[in-house]
Amino acid sequence: MEKQNKVEAKGNKTRLEVFYKESVVPALKKEFNYKNINEVPAIEKIVVNAGLGDVKDNSKSFNQAVDELALITGQRPLVTTAKKAVANFKLREGMKIGAKVTLRGNTMWEFLDRLISIALPRVRDFRGISPKSFDGKGNFAMGVKEQLIFPEIDYDKIEKVRGFDICIVTTAKTDNEAKALLTELGMPFKKA
Repeated sequence: MEKQNKVEAKGNKTRLEVFYKESVVPALKKEFNYKNINEVPAIEKIVVNAGLGDVKDNSKSFNQAVDELALITGQRPLVTTAKKAVANFKLREGMKIGAKVTLRGNTMWEFLDRLISIALPRVRDFRGISPKSFDGKGNFAMGVKEQLIFPEIDYDKIEKVRGFDICIVTTAKTDNEAKALLTELGMPFKKA
């Protein structure tokens, strides 16, 4: 993490992307004995998903939740709708039930940098992220319980504390490679 703070953005590349190319790639290449630089795992995209079924009837609350997600990610969310009706949940087909954002490129790197260096340290009683959330194919998923950990959110203007899911999709073939990639980038995993 200390090395990462000394790296500065170059041109149109973000600070974390420069750190990845200058420090993480050589470290992973050495650790896993990759012959080719293209074998080194990279982050493909980050998907942020918020289920907003609790405010499906209140359009003002729904729009505020979507706006908060846009503030956090820096990109306008896609509103997801119900595919079929479920009477037990008072859900009709086509009803708005959530929002999701797929981040790529500079927006992805900036979001990951803010998540690792600013948002996660602001979590109350934070002891690290569970390393058990890998899917077996090199992708990592985690949940955030409250949007307040991001500095973009003004505490006085929120209506309700909401959480969302973050899925980091990598090109790694195994969970060990993906964990090594995220650890090198500064993701604070719990010690086993």
